[in-house]
Amino acid sequence: MTPAPTSDALLITLSGPDGPGITAQIATLLAQGDMRLIDVEQVVVQGMLSLTFVVENAEGKLEERPILKDLLWKARELGLHIDFQLGNRPDRRTPVQSWAVTLLSDRISAAMLAEAANAAAKRSFNIDKIGQLSGTAMSSIELTLSADKGSDAEGLKRDLLAMQGHFGCDVALQREGLMRRSKRLVVMDMDSTLIQQEVIDELARRYGVFDKVAAITERAMNGELDFDDALRARVALLAGAPATILGEVQDAIEFTPGAENLVRVLKRLGYRLALISGGFIELAEPIRAQLGLDYAFANQLEILGGKLTGKVIGPIVNRKRKAELLESLAQTERIALDQVIAIGDGANDLDMLNRAGLGIAFNAKKVVREQAQYNITQRNLNAILYLLGINDDEVASLI
Repeated sequence: MTPAPTSDALLITLSGPDGPGITAQIATLLAQGDMRLIDVEQVVVQGMLSLTFVVENAEGKLEERPILKDLLWKARELGLHIDFQLGNRPDRRTPVQSWAVTLLSDRISAAMLAEAANAAAKRSFNIDKIGQLSGTAMSSIELTLSADKGSDAEGLKRDLLAMQGHFGCDVALQREGLMRRSKRLVVMDMDSTLIQQEVIDELARRYGVFDKVAAITERAMNGELDFDDALRARVALLAGAPATILGEVQDAIEFTPGAENLVRVLKRLGYRLALISGGFIELAEPIRAQLGLDYAFANQLEILGGKLTGKVIGPIVNRKRKAELLESLAQTERIALDQVIAIGDGANDLDMLNRAGLGIAFNAKKVVREQAQYNITQRNLNAILYLLGINDDEVASLI
C-alpha cells in the first residue's frame, strides 16, 4: 500500500495498457530530473498497468521544475494516463498485518466475492490484491488483505466460514508472511485422502465380511469407538484370508484426483513428504515407492503360512501415534512444527492436524470438520496447492 504524500513530495500515478520498458523510461526521467525515490508500486491486472512513484527533490519547488512536463509528454507517448499530487513527504509506513483469504468452489461467483469483500470491510480489513489461482475455470481466487494490528481476525474468520454453509464453497483465512511460504514437510493420511478407498473395507469385501467391517469402520471414523479396539476387531474378521488379497487391493487402488500432481509439485519445491496411515504398511509402502514419498508409517498385518492371522504386529498407528510420528519426523528433518502441513479425514487424524502449522481436513467426517483448522470439501488435492498460494501457472512452469 503506497502511503499518501504529506509539500516536498510528489505522488505520480500512471495507468493504462502495459508494455515492456514503461517503468524503465519513467524511472530514467526521474533520475535525469534528480528526483529522490521514496516509494514505488506496480501492479498489472488483465494487461492494464497501475504504476505509482513517490519522489522528492531538495532544490526548488517541484511544480516549477521541467520534470512534470517531461513526464506528461512521456505518458502521452506511451499511451498512459498520468496524475500528480503534491504534498508533504510521507511518514513511515504504519505497521500492518497481512492476511490471505482463499476461496475454492466449482465456480467462484460474484456473490461469493461480494460476501468475502463485505466480511473484510465489516472487520476493517483492506483488500490489497485479488488474484486467480486456478488456470482455466474460475475455481479458486485469493484475496490479500491488510489491517492494523489488533484487528478482529477471529471475527473475520467466523464471517468467512459462514459462507461455506451459504454457498457450499471452501474458505480459508491465513496469516500472509514468511511462515506461510516456508512450509517444508507434508504429512498425509492414506485412506480416503491420498487414495479414494478405505483399504480395510476393500480387504473385507474380497473376503466376504464387508458389512461387518464397514459398520465398525464408520463408527471409528466418527470417533464413536476407540480406534485401537476397532482396528483389532476389524482385522480379526480377516483371519484366514489369503495374503494374495493384499495384491488384489493394491492393483485396484485409485489415487484421489490431484494426488500425483500435488506430490510431483511439492517434491519439485523441495518438500519432504510422508504417509502416516491407520491402514496397513503392506499397501502404504508400495504407494510410497510409486509416488516417491520419503516416509511411510502404518500398521503391520501378521501373515503366517500365506494367510492373515487376524492380528497386527507392533504398536498401532492411532490418533496419538500419528501426532507423535509427525513430531518425530519434524525433529528428524529439523523442521519447525509451524512448517508442517498435515492432511487427513478421520477422527484419528485430529491430533496430527492440530499439531501441524497447517492442518487440513480433506473431505472429512463431521467431527473432524468441526475441530480442524481448515476444511476442504473439493474432491481434488490440487486445492492444497491453492491454500499455499501456488497458482496453476506456477505449477505449469514446474512440470
